[in-house]
Amino acid sequence: MKLIVLGSGTSVPHPSRSSSGFWLETDGGSLLLDLSPSAIHRMAQENLDWANLDSIWISHFHLDHFGGLAPFLFATKHAPQMQSRTKPLRIYGGPGLRKLIETFSNANKYDLLTQRFPIEVVEIKPLEPFQILDGVEAVAHSTPHTPESHAIHLRENGATLVFTADTGVDEMLATFARRVDLLLIECSFVRNKPIEKHLELAEVIHLVRRVEPNRAMLTHFYPEWDGVDFAEEVRKLKPGVEIIQAFDGLRIEIGEK
Repeated sequence: MKLIVLGSGTSVPHPSRSSSGFWLETDGGSLLLDLSPSAIHRMAQENLDWANLDSIWISHFHLDHFGGLAPFLFATKHAPQMQSRTKPLRIYGGPGLRKLIETFSNANKYDLLTQRFPIEVVEIKPLEPFQILDGVEAVAHSTPHTPESHAIHLRENGATLVFTADTGVDEMLATFARRVDLLLIECSFVRNKPIEKHLELAEVIHLVRRVEPNRAMLTHFYPEWDGVDFAEEVRKLKPGVEIIQAFDGLRIEIGEK
């Protein structure tokens, strides 16, 4: 598996960090983890084959994670690159996903779910395994952020990834992600977080120690991280594993030794 960071920031406008989006290339196809408004254009900037995207995972319904879905579906109805497509596009997320898409669709009679190719909307249930791509096994875990928020665990040919998306502290998440190859975890604040249902660095490192991943990638940085020596702050907390600071455009292989 190969991961490309489209957006490592938040809803707050930032000159170098777009809001949430991660492109995952697998042997079974391509998967987009979250689709912020900026992620639509970031896919093109990274020269990714967005017209052949196979599946989309929506972690929760905050607009910096979900707000690009309706514009993307609006684009796919009219983009020349999509006119010959016949394979389905599958969209996965928590309960209420279809209703939310339909609400956007009905706002101006966009008819977003009627396209030249099939659109399949799948509302998952926590801890019930499903196949998100051919040969890619997935299972979701409810997280303390919004009622529909889920982390997702992905496995392909022995390579494993957990994407927490936005979350507060959750000790069960450590069990869910135990010893994955890559833990992709939010780290909204440096310290003294103002919002309970997000994570600050010390909480992230606590969870990393519990998970014992091969590597952890921190993301979802609010602007207060600007000017902070990331490596030094991490070093002080002695995580015991490699910690990667996400940035827009970063590409890494998952499962490599």
